[in-house]
Amino acid sequence: MKILPLHPEVRKYLKERNLEKKFLKQKILFQDNLFHSGLKTELLEPRKMRIWSFRIDRKYRAIFIFREKDIVEIVDVNNHYQ
Repeated sequence: MKILPLHPEVRKYLKERNLEKKFLKQKILFQDNLFHSGLKTELLEPRKMRIWSFRIDRKYRAIFIFREKDIVEIVDVNNHYQ
């Protein structure tokens, strides 16, 4: 699975919250197996929008969409419980 380069605002968000190392670890898992149990990958509601997320840690999730069959773009990282 290929992940497109992160938007500068997403990189900034990760850096400000000291999530860069956690994100890199989860990104490696994601690239190997997007449904790895540690990622808790899920299709978000409304399902017809085809927006997905995976866990960075217990608090933060990465939001992504498929650009092509094996190419995804992470469009946001956010606090899952906000």
